[in-house]
Amino acid sequence: MRIMAFDFGTKRVGVAVTDPLQIIATALETIPTKDIYTFTTNYILKEPVEAFVVGLPQRLDGSATDASAHVAVFIKHLQNRFPLIPIHQVDERFTSKIAMQSMVASGVSKKDRKVKGNLDKVSATIILQTYMEGKSYGR
Repeated sequence: MRIMAFDFGTKRVGVAVTDPLQIIATALETIPTKDIYTFTTNYILKEPVEAFVVGLPQRLDGSATDASAHVAVFIKHLQNRFPLIPIHQVDERFTSKIAMQSMVASGVSKKDRKVKGNLDKVSATIILQTYMEGKSYGR
């Protein structure tokens, strides 16, 4: 079963998933926020998902940001729509910066780096990798 991660934004949601053995995190798609629940439902109908991981925006001191309330509502909607799938939250501080550095290091063109959706799905992948690394240390 896969794990599905979200980098939630009010305009777009970056989505990443693991392979079925939960070894590799891969960027999947960037979805308009209004379509994320339909997209998730359709994905789950094709691929079994064991858990969701949602990036939690925080300030450097760990306090909530302006985006935190939007993410809380998103998590609540996920819980209501998919009550059997557990939701884990991961600190997403620095993920956008790490995602941009990763894109530069991978040779992604400047033009493609400016496409916000690309950054969102790479950020979701980093959120998922962070969760997977924490999970493997806990074993």
